Amino acid sequence: MDAGLKQRLIGAAVLVALAVIFLPMLVKGPAPDSGVSDLSMRVPDAPDGEYRTVDLPLVVPADAPQGGVLGSPEPIDGDPLPTVDTANPPPDAPRPARGEAPAETPAPEEPVATPATPAEPMRPAATGGGDYVVHFGAFANERDAQLIVRQLSGAGLTAYSEPFDLDGKPAQRVRLGPYASREAAEAIRVRAAQVRGDVTPRVVALDAPAATPRRPQPQPVATRPADPPKPVEAPKPAAATPAAPAAASGGFSVQVGAFSNAAEATKLRDRLRGLGITAFTDTVNTDKGRLTRVKAGPVPDRQDAERLKAQVQARAGLDGMVRPHP
Repeated sequence: MDAGLKQRLIGAAVLVALAVIFLPMLVKGPAPDSGVSDLSMRVPDAPDGEYRTVDLPLVVPADAPQGGVLGSPEPIDGDPLPTVDTANPPPDAPRPARGEAPAETPAPEEPVATPATPAEPMRPAATGGGDYVVHFGAFANERDAQLIVRQLSGAGLTAYSEPFDLDGKPAQRVRLGPYASREAAEAIRVRAAQVRGDVTPRVVALDAPAATPRRPQPQPVATRPADPPKPVEAPKPAAATPAAPAAASGGFSVQVGAFSNAAEATKLRDRLRGLGITAFTDTVNTDKGRLTRVKAGPVPDRQDAERLKAQVQARAGLDGMVRPHP
């Protein structure tokens, strides 16, 4: 390499190094004054132990008069009331050190209110001379009937079983009540339906009070067939005779619909019950298949059935059809 070129390269390297070192100093300038330069760094000498303790007197309030500040009367029984002197602390109570914050007194815990247990709703009580009962079901033997009675009694319901003839065979039926009004019996019917979901209880009227006044009525009519001008009236006693058993076994019902879908029938039955109408379902085999019928009732006689039909029409807007039950 040429000597002249080498000198020029060395000179250029020296100039670059000088520029890197001194150029930042020229651009930034001197550091700003922080004001710490005039701060004295001299540490004061330790004290020689010359301390002075000053005891400040505690100001104690003057004694209260004998009768108290407000002159309160003496207790009736003569026993002195317990008092607490809050002005003078006890001598053995620890005093907080100077500069020490007093300890915080924990706040008393607030009592937690215990929610009251809701009282069980009262159910209508059974009446000895009631006119309505809840028919729960019929059973072939007494053992099954007593088992159902125990289940209902365990649920707090008044139930009993009694013998009767079912298609000429002895059987047992389970009933609840009796109750003075149909509304009270309806409330128990809803409770009984919750005990067994596979049973549909219904409210029926007791036939004993109604059968007693009705029996003398057809007796004078029975003498009319003796009159020669009216031989047609002879079948009337025969027509009146089955009327009493019909009322005892259920009487009449109002059919409001028949569905091939059992769920739709159940929905309509629950709707009628929600409107305060006693309703139930049963099934029948037809040429169109198995149908589930929705009926309102039963009621003892046809006049009550006609009134029930008008009630269904007014409340549910459904036109029913009166049919014998069962």
